[in-house]
Amino acid sequence: MSLVEAVVLGVVQGLTEFLPISSTAHLRVVPTVLGWGDPGAAYSAVIQLGSVLAVLTYFRSDISRIALGAFKAIKEKNYSDQDFRIAGAIAVGTLPICILGLLLKKVIEGPLRSMIVIGVASIVMGCLLLLAEKLAKHVRGIETISGKDGFLVGLGQAMALIPGCSRSGSTLTVAMFLDLKREDAARFSFLLGIPALILSGLLELKDMMSAGLNNSAAVDLGVGLVVSTAVSYAAIAWFIKYLRNHSTLVFVAYRIIFGIAVICLALKQPQ
Repeated sequence: MSLVEAVVLGVVQGLTEFLPISSTAHLRVVPTVLGWGDPGAAYSAVIQLGSVLAVLTYFRSDISRIALGAFKAIKEKNYSDQDFRIAGAIAVGTLPICILGLLLKKVIEGPLRSMIVIGVASIVMGCLLLLAEKLAKHVRGIETISGKDGFLVGLGQAMALIPGCSRSGSTLTVAMFLDLKREDAARFSFLLGIPALILSGLLELKDMMSAGLNNSAAVDLGVGLVVSTAVSYAAIAWFIKYLRNHSTLVFVAYRIIFGIAVICLALKQPQ
């Protein structure tokens, strides 16, 4: 991988991780269109650590408050505490993707990364996001989150193991179906993604290091992570602000157009 590729993929990761359009799909499709080939599921997972750093920085006050509040609630046995419930919802919601991710690791890194799968998944999830926009009441705040909500949104997060579904898109969709306001749905989606993104990124980084990472590859990976961090932070800030006064319909349209384009591209490629 060249330095230019590392920068471009860092930008792609940063722009698409927290928007409901699937970073994995774009990290698979963009290099293919540019003639670079598939960077692989491992690289996609590792470069996500840049996005993790961005979300940890952006939500540092929320994370600190929830962690300290949950610890205090456990100490006082106040299990109805708001921070304890949010922390519990994040913990419960992380289980589905961890379990299924380990069970389906070989499938995820192989057959599921096909362009046809990505295109179909993008279209299907775009339609589900449209349904959530039209049917949801958008009245609940993040403070109302329960363990049941966390598990259901966690099941949505597990759907993102299929490239093209989008982790932020699937969790945002389920959260809106549960009547959360758009901005609060996005906030919970981002907080819920932290444990899963850290675990998958560190596991793949460990495997990369074990397999051997030369100096040139390490530099390119480092550049990709730095770029991903900066762009991810900007994308989070913009998306949260955008959802305060706008719907997600522009992303619905993008997902459907993107999915159709990917399927057409796949059908034109030599078999």
